[in-house]
Amino acid sequence: MVRTSSSPGLKKFGSGGSLWRWGSLDHLALTTRLTAYCRNILRTEQSRIGGSDSKSCLSKGGGYHFPPCHILNICGFSILLDCPLDLSALTIFSPIPTSSKASSFDEENPSCPNHSESSDLEEPMVRKRQKVEKPLDADDLIYAEPWYKTVKNLHLWNVSFIDVVLISSPTGMLGLPFLTRMKGFSAKIYVTEAAARLGQLMMEDLVSMHLEIRQFFGPEESSFPQWMKWEDLMLLPSSLKNVALGKDGGELGGWLSLYSAADVKDCMQKVLRLKYAEEICYNSTLIIKAFSSGLEIGSCNWTINGPKGGVGFISSSIFDSAHAMNFDYNALRGNDIIIYSDFSFSDGTEDVESGYDNSIPTTCNRSSLRNYENDCQELAKSLLNVDEGLEERDKLAFICSCVIDSVKAGGSVLIPISRLGIVLLLLEHISTSLDVSTLKVPMYIISSLAEEFLAFSNIIPEWLCKQRQEKLFSGEPLFAHAKLVNEKKLHVFPAVHSPKLLMNWQEPCIVFSPHWSLRLGPAVHLLQRWSGDQNSLLILESGPDVDLALLPFKPMEMKVLECSFLSGIRLQNVEPLLKILQPKVVLLPKDLKQTSSLKSNSCSTFHYCVNETLHIPSLKDNSELEIATDLASQFNWRNLKQENINMTRLKGELCVDHGRQRLSTGNQESSESRPLVHWGSTDLEKLLVVLSNRGIKATLGDAFGSESESASLVHVHDPNQALIEVRTTSTVISTADESLASIIFEAIEATVKAARRISTLLPLFASATGQRISFHKSFPFFQKCF
Repeated sequence: MVRTSSSPGLKKFGSGGSLWRWGSLDHLALTTRLTAYCRNILRTEQSRIGGSDSKSCLSKGGGYHFPPCHILNICGFSILLDCPLDLSALTIFSPIPTSSKASSFDEENPSCPNHSESSDLEEPMVRKRQKVEKPLDADDLIYAEPWYKTVKNLHLWNVSFIDVVLISSPTGMLGLPFLTRMKGFSAKIYVTEAAARLGQLMMEDLVSMHLEIRQFFGPEESSFPQWMKWEDLMLLPSSLKNVALGKDGGELGGWLSLYSAADVKDCMQKVLRLKYAEEICYNSTLIIKAFSSGLEIGSCNWTINGPKGGVGFISSSIFDSAHAMNFDYNALRGNDIIIYSDFSFSDGTEDVESGYDNSIPTTCNRSSLRNYENDCQELAKSLLNVDEGLEERDKLAFICSCVIDSVKAGGSVLIPISRLGIVLLLLEHISTSLDVSTLKVPMYIISSLAEEFLAFSNIIPEWLCKQRQEKLFSGEPLFAHAKLVNEKKLHVFPAVHSPKLLMNWQEPCIVFSPHWSLRLGPAVHLLQRWSGDQNSLLILESGPDVDLALLPFKPMEMKVLECSFLSGIRLQNVEPLLKILQPKVVLLPKDLKQTSSLKSNSCSTFHYCVNETLHIPSLKDNSELEIATDLASQFNWRNLKQENINMTRLKGELCVDHGRQRLSTGNQESSESRPLVHWGSTDLEKLLVVLSNRGIKATLGDAFGSESESASLVHVHDPNQALIEVRTTSTVISTADESLASIIFEAIEATVKAARRISTLLPLFASATGQRISFHKSFPFFQKCF
């Protein structure tokens, strides 16, 4: 959808929104909600300890810039899927005023840090109470250094319990530095090479833009800003209050001060980059692969295979992309479970009635399989025949026509769109339109990392569509921006006040610059410059906060073009997609159940919603074990008539490798060089005695968890700090001292009552009565051993 408006009106916000307040009843309600959150998390952790698979949706996100976030528990491992930031929440803050307005702004706004403290709180309270019934005004915005809103419930989780982080898109990693700098975080982070580089550039650009605001406001006087105080929050209009606190008031804890460039660098050092479809094995149990989703360069869907079956994770995806590699849905076929996490619902108002038959072949003969493959081919053609690409090209053509009309009238065009693919396509289409119209209008890209973005887009062919890859083989540049720069039709500058830009500047012009929130970056300065020009044009992505984003620049004479680009799978394509994938279990958003009439006879369907843990049914009651041929030849079966069971005794080496459990004869020499892993329970009192005999001072901590799945802590104080976490199925040693970790391991080894000894390549997943001894993942030395 594309709509134009010369002066978009503001929505009238009501003042009757519900909000919890400190007090007896409301405080009790808040406590109940927080208790429910914690209880939900505890249940998930208990299921993790017990080995039950489950999924928790922490946030359903909000479009391309704020993807959903999930916690998935598979085979005892906790997997975090995406860690984004809600940058749309920045609209509750006021942008930096121009130098001509700064002095008057300070005088009019009592919440400005430069304002005299003598005004206290009484005057703004009276002033804002008088405006409570009036339409939202620019003075109602928070005039302070912005904080950034993270995923609502992620801060309630213990990050030390997260084992793996999977990032599906560049925008899905913008909140990652908040996570990696937290104490106790040691998870493996997997990102595609392209998404990792683009995400890093986006984070560095965000830090650079925020630095300008920090320089304007100066250093914070305390770690708790004035605007977050309860009395100030209560004075906000209801629309701003809902953004800051959420509908139930539980989102205030998700606001954080932005990370630093050092935090971003440290975060990227912990990221493991994957090539397209590269196979990575986590802890010899989970096989993880990334396949293109078509949404953006480097964006992907994930497959996770383990002893209990395969799981496919579908993020926002596009079947036919004009720049990125198309949605590779065939790579998701054969998975037992499909988690559908595309909340875009591009055709949400349309009721989906599909004529496809979801039944699966009941007999496994060649004829039925052939028919099934033919059906899949027909369904695949139907998915691509929707021709999403043609519709997107029509949108780009319409945008170009509006751009040409504006520059012909003598106005300039501002495009603060941050989607790299859309920017690259717009550059190509607009330059072609300018050539056809014989207009000599310069195009500028103003961003601190624009050169890096453009350079990287020409060296990642494996994540581009086939048409772009063919250009590479023919010796042509993948995108047209390199040619435009050489012809001096496109100019790239790092900042709006760059001396070279000021020398080159001429109007009318076409400018691409961040940030789409209209609170950061060069876009703020340019919008303040052109907002009064009726011939100029602002091109924005449509969204629920567009009116709020434009509020500080009112009144506006500038034309506004609001565009919506395809950001996910259309509803009518969901059912044929599931027909092709044919999973046994499908997890769908509850919103999808309410907006469509999907019917599926071929698989079990479960619906999930935010802040609820959904337990995934086990598809395999027994684990599979591969036995070497030489061992199988030694079978000497004995029949237990009473139990109707045949049994035999084997002696061999049991190991877990690439998600498969194998039993082989083993090699005595190689076995002796490997660390031993014992099954049995650890006597904590005896462990303290053994540690004391070895010169280690330790004390018992409080136990936690349920009665059946309890966990105990042993705190080591001397000679160095260490923590021993004894669970039902594992014992984890956490310390920065490698020699101390070795001594503690030997002490635990001495106290374990071994029912059996198994020499393994990696720690085994024991049964409910077993015990696994492993090391914390943050130790490089023991990571190599285990």
